[in-house]
Amino acid sequence: MKRAHHFLNMYFTAAVSVFLVLLLVGVECVLLLSAISAVSHFKEKAVVTAVLSGNIDSTGIAQVDSQLRAWPYFSQIEFTSREKALQQHIDELGEDPRELLGFNPLFDSYDLHPTFEYSTPEGMEEIESKLSTLPQVEKVMYQKDLVQQIESNIHKASVVLAAVAIVLLLIAMVLIVNTIRLQIYSKRFLINTMTLVGATGWHIRAPFVGKNVSMGFITGLLALGVIAGGCYYLIYEVDIILFPLTGVNIALIAGVVLGSGLLLTLVASLIATGRYIRMNTDTMYEI
Repeated sequence: MKRAHHFLNMYFTAAVSVFLVLLLVGVECVLLLSAISAVSHFKEKAVVTAVLSGNIDSTGIAQVDSQLRAWPYFSQIEFTSREKALQQHIDELGEDPRELLGFNPLFDSYDLHPTFEYSTPEGMEEIESKLSTLPQVEKVMYQKDLVQQIESNIHKASVVLAAVAIVLLLIAMVLIVNTIRLQIYSKRFLINTMTLVGATGWHIRAPFVGKNVSMGFITGLLALGVIAGGCYYLIYEVDIILFPLTGVNIALIAGVVLGSGLLLTLVASLIATGRYIRMNTDTMYEI
């Protein structure tokens, strides 16, 4: 009875440890997806302004509009007529340039928001080159230095996040391996006895592997439940935008957490049992 109680305590301790590690893995996935979503949203806020020629008519504007919408470069296209631009100028500065010049000096223009794929220095240069081929376009403007700086900062942040993710996964694997090894430690004499009577390696490993993989799956589901509850609270109660709740993102988090739980417990069980299978009886008393 006492041994059974001790084993249950060891199993419960291992389950809690695996649960906390998988929770950490899940939170890391949420943070990475949130960072990717924020970067995507921020990059798509970049704007390329295409100023049309002063003598363009409605037919020419329609041709440009049709051409722009046929290209795959833009997530959003906003047209500003010269009349609207004049009114915005008057509202912002409180003066009408027509009073001084006698005519409207502003031009029709498009504010073009590139997609995430083309919100890079190379993509923006391609867009600029493409727009410059249109005879109706007088000038193409965007903040080239800012785009390059953003891309550089995103690259540096990505390297740091990737390094942190790798380190955390390595820590998670070490913790799970050590936790399950301690759990199996109490059964080392049973493993040794089974080896002495001729049991095969897989026959010895199977019960430990099955039990621990099941534990990894169950604790993975519990970790996903906690993560789902936390995301729901942050998004709908605190109104903090994390990542788009698409089927792909949800499946990705679930796959990583459950996959990590199954894979890490499987590997840890094989490593731990393999160690005791290879030991002789005398060595068992020395550890």
